[in-house]
Amino acid sequence: MFPENTYHRPTEQAVTIHQPTPIVPVPAAPVIPVQPGPVPAVTSIVLPDGRVTTGYAIDHNRPEPVTAKPLVSRTAVNIALGGIGFAAVCGGLVLLTTFIAALAALVQQLIILAAVIFGGFIAVQVLTAGREHGPTTVNIRKAVIKRNHFHG
Repeated sequence: MFPENTYHRPTEQAVTIHQPTPIVPVPAAPVIPVQPGPVPAVTSIVLPDGRVTTGYAIDHNRPEPVTAKPLVSRTAVNIALGGIGFAAVCGGLVLLTTFIAALAALVQQLIILAAVIFGGFIAVQVLTAGREHGPTTVNIRKAVIKRNHFHG
């Protein structure tokens, strides 16, 4: 009735163990002091009052020569070109909106024309529906009333 116990031990598999290899630090290069440049010579200056001052001559950083600026800045040129482009686009936008308004008016008129034509067609059909068979004539003179019943 019940299935037999089919429990099995897990199959043994070969396991490979990997040992991490240590990272050997690279020895740092020895630091060698280096002079930034040749040592300037000591100079002596005689001041106007007769005193003598001795020291190192310092060569100051000189700024780069100023380049000639253009007569018109690049930003002004870009703004001017943007204004010309905007003016050119505005004319096209006015024409586009005028065209869209005219197209909408045309579609509206076509819808009204179709409604008038279709409505007229329906009106003609309704009004002429009773006339196709002709009028019905009833001759009352031949009618006979017997015992309060109308026999036509």
